[in-house]
Amino acid sequence: MNTTRDAVRAGPREWAGLAVIALPCLLYSMDLTVLNLAVPHLSADLEPSGAQLLWIVDIYGFLIAGSLITMGTLGDRIGRRLLLLVGAAAFGFASVLAAFSSSAEMLIVARALLGVAAATLAPSTLSLIRNMFLDSQQRRFAIGVWIASFSAGGAIGPLLGGLLLEYFWWGSVFLLNVPVMILLLALGPILLPEFRDPKAGRMDLISAALSLMAVLAVIYGIKKLAENSEVVLPTLSIVAGLVIGAVFLRRQQTLKEPFIDLSLFRSGVFNASLAVNILGFFIAFGTFLFIAQYLQLVLGMSPLQAGLWTAPSGIAFIAGSMLAPVFAGRMRVASVMASGFAFAAIGFLVLTQIDSSRGLVVVVTGFIILSLGLAPVFTMATDLIVGTVPPERAGIASGLSETSTEFGGALGIAVLGSLVTAIYRSRVVAGIPADMPAEAVETAGDTLGGAVAVAGRVPHHVGLALLETAREAFTHGVVVAVAISAVLAVAAAILTMRMLRDLRGPTPAAD
Repeated sequence: MNTTRDAVRAGPREWAGLAVIALPCLLYSMDLTVLNLAVPHLSADLEPSGAQLLWIVDIYGFLIAGSLITMGTLGDRIGRRLLLLVGAAAFGFASVLAAFSSSAEMLIVARALLGVAAATLAPSTLSLIRNMFLDSQQRRFAIGVWIASFSAGGAIGPLLGGLLLEYFWWGSVFLLNVPVMILLLALGPILLPEFRDPKAGRMDLISAALSLMAVLAVIYGIKKLAENSEVVLPTLSIVAGLVIGAVFLRRQQTLKEPFIDLSLFRSGVFNASLAVNILGFFIAFGTFLFIAQYLQLVLGMSPLQAGLWTAPSGIAFIAGSMLAPVFAGRMRVASVMASGFAFAAIGFLVLTQIDSSRGLVVVVTGFIILSLGLAPVFTMATDLIVGTVPPERAGIASGLSETSTEFGGALGIAVLGSLVTAIYRSRVVAGIPADMPAEAVETAGDTLGGAVAVAGRVPHHVGLALLETAREAFTHGVVVAVAISAVLAVAAAILTMRMLRDLRGPTPAAD
């Protein structure tokens, strides 16, 4: 077995290919954020029902999460570059379909197609990096660029979307994707090599369906629990997903050519890296959601202003991703990741100092610190997940890596979101003005957004009192959540050191 130190180092073509790979990653995260800005405009044009609007917003993320494992496995079989190019073409087509949708139903279908197409992008690009960059230090840097491109897309999306919506119709936010995908289709065949597993065998469609249903059911249930609208149906969805998942795993043990090679999970480093990734995104996603609401609903910023003030944290995340390989060259991998969690804990502690009337400097500072801390964690965890498997298994490893991201983020939003909501409701109900109508009390007690809407419909002095109560209640909930996140980050640092303490030197990689 050759080590990565003996591997051939990447040349100019591989680095140019990395720039091409970064393009779809930008769009992947942009489409997760940009639609939120367009919701008021498309609602006025298409007039969707409440249920239709939820599906317009949610179905993209649901189908990404459900399709990642299938697409990772498919890339191993048909070729990572082919899957990327087919996905890019489908993404461009679906973007045009979404932009010119004439009904809510048409937009839901377009968003569903976008989700399936987007699910091809992350596993195929990450697995291509695994095959293009065999040297461990170069691969870490390339993965840092890959992760930074997602962060850049998340930061750029609200800014570009806000500018487009100032001058054009809501569908213009989807047309951003088209020229980028055309560029990818033109340059991909020239700069990206093709890789596939020569021994992959036939794809088991039943296993593909089972994996899709299992992941989709669990993610759907977790996200619906986060909305606190109902408990029974989401819980049944999660249980059903777990049962289907058990059937899926049982089937893999009986197949001559399994859909997923379960021997991947015999690696302690692989399993530990997946766990670290889930925990990192658990504490990250909930905070990202809370801060966006805090800036807009507590401090009264527009979406564009909020996007501008969160941009520094995006830059910090990019910087942290780029610095991770530098740190990894001088420290043990476990030390880099544990230090990142510890640094993130400091950022969370800074965020506990926000209040309901001022806190912009606190938010920006804390957000920058935790982004600098978490970026190396995600970079190194991703590198370990794909770097400890044979190159021919890079597709499925990439799919599992991205699925762990979706699970961690969904769990963080559900658990921490439920906590913030519970604190908010208890404090709002206790402090709401006595002369508030019963219907308005119920609306204001559900969410901070509801309280802001109610405040605009009641007498001025009552609205001011309601806003003050609601904003203080929400802020208190956020403070509790970020304090818990700080504790979890410290615990994650300790666990990382214990789980990866025996890992030394460059990332082990199988031939």
